[in-house]
Amino acid sequence: MDTMLEMIARNWWVFLLRGVAAILFGLAAFFWPELSITVLVLMFGAFILVDGVFGLIEALGQRGSDRWAYLALEAALGIIVGVLTLLMPGVTAVVLLAFVAAWSILGGGLRIAAAIKLRNHIEGEWVLIVSGVLSILFGLAILFLPHAGLVSIAWIIGFWAIVVGTLFVLSGFRLRKIAP
Repeated sequence: MDTMLEMIARNWWVFLLRGVAAILFGLAAFFWPELSITVLVLMFGAFILVDGVFGLIEALGQRGSDRWAYLALEAALGIIVGVLTLLMPGVTAVVLLAFVAAWSILGGGLRIAAAIKLRNHIEGEWVLIVSGVLSILFGLAILFLPHAGLVSIAWIIGFWAIVVGTLFVLSGFRLRKIAP
């Protein structure tokens, strides 16, 4: 038997534990969606913050261009919303979704404005316009359907976790059969 396979098979119980943990998390997402929503909100806050930092780096690299002010404003908005999201985890998910909705709507508007301003200087400005419109629509959907959006996201994650967890459990038992 291959040494890598032998090592993995010897630790079959790790697959089993990971699978059980994923299944339990998936069930929690179905039965306590607010728990998984809190985790999602924190992860999304971290994403928005990191996205804002990288956006600011991009904006600073384009100082002096027509586009840099829009990029810097969008990046600053992302950094602010990301920090607020991470610093206020006790705030309800609906309020945090309002932050995300505002970020999405304002950022989309800024992208549309940048595309209009740059239409004579770049090709394919329609891509910026479409992404801006989609961001605005996403933000509006969050504002008008916050609870439905939160629960459905939690359920999708729960379903995924249960399927992946089940596959890990099955893999663990298969590896146990070939363990030395």
